[in-house]
Amino acid sequence: MPGMVLFGRRWAIASDDLFFPGLFELFLRALWWVGILALYLRYRGKLDCARGTLLSNYMVVLMVLLAVIVCTMMAIVFVSTRGTIFNPAPRKSMATLLYIRLALFLPEIVWASLGAMWVAESTQCDKIVVSAIIVTVVVSWMIIGSTAVTIFIVFDPLGRKVAPYSSAGPTYDPEASQFLSGLRTAATSVWEKRMRLLCCCVERDDQARMAFSSTAELFSTYFSDTDLVPSDLVVGLTLLHQQQDRARSSQPPKEVVSHSPGSSQGDSLDVELENCRHYMPIAAAAYGWPLYIYLNPFTGLCRVGGDCCRSRTTEFDVVGGEQPHCHSGSVLRMAGLQHSDFIHMSFHDKVYELPFLVALDHKKECVVVAVRGTMSLQDILTDLSAETENLDLGCDLQDCGAHKGMTQAAKYLYRRLVTDGILTQAFSAAPEYRLVVIGHSLGAGAAALLAIMLRGSYPHVRCYAFSPPRGLLSKSLYEYSQDFTVSLVVGKDVVPRLSVTNMEDLKRKILRLIARCNKPKYKVLLRGCWYGLFGGSTDDLPTELDGDDHRDLTLPLLGEQSLLTHKPPGYRSTDSPEGSPTKYPPLYTPGRIIHLEEEGASGRCCYSARYTARWSHESEFGEILIGRKMLTDHFPDVMIKALDRVSNREACISCPTPGGSA
Repeated sequence: MPGMVLFGRRWAIASDDLFFPGLFELFLRALWWVGILALYLRYRGKLDCARGTLLSNYMVVLMVLLAVIVCTMMAIVFVSTRGTIFNPAPRKSMATLLYIRLALFLPEIVWASLGAMWVAESTQCDKIVVSAIIVTVVVSWMIIGSTAVTIFIVFDPLGRKVAPYSSAGPTYDPEASQFLSGLRTAATSVWEKRMRLLCCCVERDDQARMAFSSTAELFSTYFSDTDLVPSDLVVGLTLLHQQQDRARSSQPPKEVVSHSPGSSQGDSLDVELENCRHYMPIAAAAYGWPLYIYLNPFTGLCRVGGDCCRSRTTEFDVVGGEQPHCHSGSVLRMAGLQHSDFIHMSFHDKVYELPFLVALDHKKECVVVAVRGTMSLQDILTDLSAETENLDLGCDLQDCGAHKGMTQAAKYLYRRLVTDGILTQAFSAAPEYRLVVIGHSLGAGAAALLAIMLRGSYPHVRCYAFSPPRGLLSKSLYEYSQDFTVSLVVGKDVVPRLSVTNMEDLKRKILRLIARCNKPKYKVLLRGCWYGLFGGSTDDLPTELDGDDHRDLTLPLLGEQSLLTHKPPGYRSTDSPEGSPTKYPPLYTPGRIIHLEEEGASGRCCYSARYTARWSHESEFGEILIGRKMLTDHFPDVMIKALDRVSNREACISCPTPGGSA
């Protein structure tokens, strides 16, 4: 439901969010009360020391105070279980109960302070009693401190801004429109302050300031038009996960296609999979020593430590970063190339400026440019600069829009490679080789854009983008990239499905699902946790959706604007941040897409999975899939293992295993 209103302001917590924390405190307080009672009954006759009467009175009053708190918490827990997310009427007494509970902190603070003072003066009393009271005082202050931290977390900086509703009915209200504009401006300012605080160690140059502003506008655009609390989003994702699983279980198996649809080059799936298997370790090597230690937890640290202490000269350029020899040693081990094969390594890392490496691949007879993916706060800011920026290619394409942050990164890489003569140096050593640009995640997006920019000078350039983001290229650039770019996606990886338009679609589905939810929030969360860990049937969803028709999630929700957003009745869709197509138009995944899908039902052990490879259309990634592996499927090591499990078959690697799902 919308956030609770306490003390005349909105908070980022709902009245049905207090079940689990209330239950925990109730258990703790009840256990505490029993312990104090047992202590009092056992030692009340032994408090004949100085200040003993005060300690006895302290325990009696504390038991009374705890009893009142326990009764209040029982009422809070009970009220939290009533109603549903968007039926808060049965919980209307929650605000009064919270006022009572907060008021009880005052005598608790006073009594804990007095207890601490009396214990300090009662050194001659029984040590067990004194120690027990010290524990109660410490626990009291811990609970008080945790409550203060919780209040700080659920504090909403925009909580005092309440939308003015017009009594004139569904007509345009200039005052409401002005309010919405002010709300968006205030939200952008709040998000920018949050990003600056989170990324306080990032160098504050013009590029960083531009990235902070871009990121703040993205978050304010996405979050400022809804009146939901974080737990509502968790419930929505839980329901959507089960809904998507039910929809997929009713779909027929997909056909495995061994040739890319519409490919002018006619490359088979097996050939491209073999290329991906060859280039993926090089793309992973661009991450340097952090990924190497992650992949080799027992021996990696010792080996990297040896590289860091070894100050040897290299035949190639190594620039930027701290302790570049730590990186270069790890790159040599992961890439599977020789020391003499490398031309240049750059570990320079700033906003819009990505690390990369250039090497000669004699097996494939190509010059490889590998771009590193996200591994720093600077990279995250590059990822989140999601506006569309025009890419000037000097060709006849009508729409050359692309992700702003990755476009800026690709321009930086182009300047380094072309203007600084790095590619000239590489091709002077191997003039007959062709150019291949690769990358993973953020590096995949930058690599795809870099390949587009280099194609005028290197017509035979090829790009292999591993787990690229979906919100990357305009429709024209997406179609243009299909002749020379191959993207590889594993399972439910969220990044190739991640774009502003997909996130807006996800938000709409979440809003509709939680509005139709007919069970209390705590029951949905418990069932969702069980389903996520152990699986189960998807037939008994805690929503009012009838049948298995997944299309119901795309239908308009009656009263959605008035129930779920800050929009007043006179609000027009053109006033919404969603109505800004010039800033966040639909963007697409680069090139032709190979999808490695897990065979059969998703196993609980990710290391036993087997995969089927097939060509997929870009439209299949127009929806964010919720699941346990939506994040882990993006990891470079998972992609390498998935390629191994596809390519280790005796028959053609694009063929499904007997009995497996295609």
